[in-house]
Amino acid sequence: MSCETTDIVLDRPLMVDGTEVTTVRMREPTVQDQIAASEVKGSPARQEIAMIANLCEITPDMVRQLSLRDYKKLQQAFLGFTE
Repeated sequence: MSCETTDIVLDRPLMVDGTEVTTVRMREPTVQDQIAASEVKGSPARQEIAMIANLCEITPDMVRQLSLRDYKKLQQAFLGFTE
């Protein structure tokens, strides 16, 4: 099964194992992704972070390191898949 993806250019690079990451690729979410995120314990924000991390193949801790501006870009990319 082929999924659509979108690349998000970060204003502030993420440091991953000593390497600067300037672009994050998000894949189109599936129903299973939504189920998995809903099973994460905690607030809706924690569930959203888990969903975004999964779709971008990064860790939730990496998502939490993003600037709010970059996080908003990821949220917009996610919403683009759901409209």
